[in-house]
Amino acid sequence: MKFTKFGKALLLSALSAAAVLSVTSCVESYTVGFLYVTGTVTAQPGGNGIISGFRIDHNTGKLTTINGLPISSGGANPVRAVLTTGSRFLYVLNRGVNSLGNADCYGTGANECLNSNIQEFAVGGNGILTPQETFYTQGLNPFRLLADGSGNFLYVLDHDSPSGAACALALGGTSTSCGDITAFQVNQTTGRLTIVVNAQVTAANGAPLPYFPVPANPIDFNLNSGYMLTLSGTSATGDVVFPYSYNQATGQLTISQNSPQVLGISQGTAIVSASGYIYVLDNEGTDVGGTGATSQILPFSIGAGGSLQALTGGVVPDDPTLSNPITLLVESKGKFLYVANQGNNTQGTNADSGISGYVIDPSTHQLSYIAGEPFGSGAAPQCIVEDPSDQFIYSADFTDSMVTGRVVDPNSGVLNNLRVTSSFPVQGPATWCLVDGRTS
Repeated sequence: MKFTKFGKALLLSALSAAAVLSVTSCVESYTVGFLYVTGTVTAQPGGNGIISGFRIDHNTGKLTTINGLPISSGGANPVRAVLTTGSRFLYVLNRGVNSLGNADCYGTGANECLNSNIQEFAVGGNGILTPQETFYTQGLNPFRLLADGSGNFLYVLDHDSPSGAACALALGGTSTSCGDITAFQVNQTTGRLTIVVNAQVTAANGAPLPYFPVPANPIDFNLNSGYMLTLSGTSATGDVVFPYSYNQATGQLTISQNSPQVLGISQGTAIVSASGYIYVLDNEGTDVGGTGATSQILPFSIGAGGSLQALTGGVVPDDPTLSNPITLLVESKGKFLYVANQGNNTQGTNADSGISGYVIDPSTHQLSYIAGEPFGSGAAPQCIVEDPSDQFIYSADFTDSMVTGRVVDPNSGVLNNLRVTSSFPVQGPATWCLVDGRTS
């Protein structure tokens, strides 16, 4: 068959259009993962908190509510949540509130948190959460929760130990008060939690302690490189880090140093592990390095016995326009680090809250600002996570009850707005967030 010039041109145009349409049709929209956000708003009678859930669109990062969510968190004031066992089970730590209705609980009496618990949920392939059992820690006023990398063990940081005598037994004769870590083993079939007792310290009655004491006034804890590290202290006493050796096979914690390590700071807010390093965040309120920054990042490697070794370059100033850093994220390729700053102002728009960004030097691991940072977030971000496709970063915000999404520029580290809207309302105020990459 012969074609005229016009016929050939028409045919080529048709083929080109078909090729474009075929390529376009291959760009299929699908869910790459789920984002869960805990919040303090009441989901049902009884004063319980709430869990919101979203499907993450692979192409745009847009969030769409999971059918059947939000649901009750199973207790008041949910503050942390973790996934374990191949994302089959999700656990929420409900901190509770004290008799005065205050969520910042400590000690005993009127200030003690009431009705604290850990609520287990089964995670369905469509992201739906189904409540299972409820568990309780061995100490008082639990406020931090983490899981080990194997998904076999779960740990809860309690602000106050139930026994001053136990503090002295574990930490030395001068310790009359302390916090503690409650350890649980996770049943891989049911998700049920059972207590891991302290094999190193025996109580006065001859029984092993059902928890692991840590120095008084704990702030945060982290598990990295075979050590459980607890950050403790007050503005009056200064901040320290206390290490336990961690046994991956048994979940057992063993004291690896006789005394805590003094950090030389007094307003630490978090201790975070990322890419094999430890970062302590500090809201010191001073002019850090002459930059005008009122907060800072202390980067460390882990040495013998869990001791922290300062990295070359030392303390890194936070962005001078931000304050009160509470957590950080190193993106999946290990090139960029982002710090969520909730700000010191707890009212209004929180002008000093946002995300500071750094380039990580591949040789020295020193941090330098990303051009164009800081990046906007909602008011008072509480967490920062990366989606399973390594394209998007999300923060969940306390003051305005929003989730803020950004696209990561893989070359510069700049966080750009999503192609669709970048803000998604949640039933909040938001307190924590996490991502699940299992969608079936």
